Amino acid sequence: MPRGDKSAYTDKQKREAGHIEESYEKRGVGKKEAESRAWATVNKESGGGKKSGSGRGKATSKAKASR
Repeated sequence: MPRGDKSAYTDKQKREAGHIEESYEKRGVGKKEAESRAWATVNKESGGGKKSGSGRGKATSKAKASR
């Protein structure tokens, strides 16, 4: 898989990147820079493309503080 190939991402991740990219473009960021920032944001939020195997998801909530 060559660098920059987006086939490892889910449809939801691709949609998210598209929306983020549009919002950057509305703020005046160039097309290539907006795309780059959008994918960086998706990677940061979801940890990158799809991963194989069960139990690899990230915990969404933090453990309660002990009292």
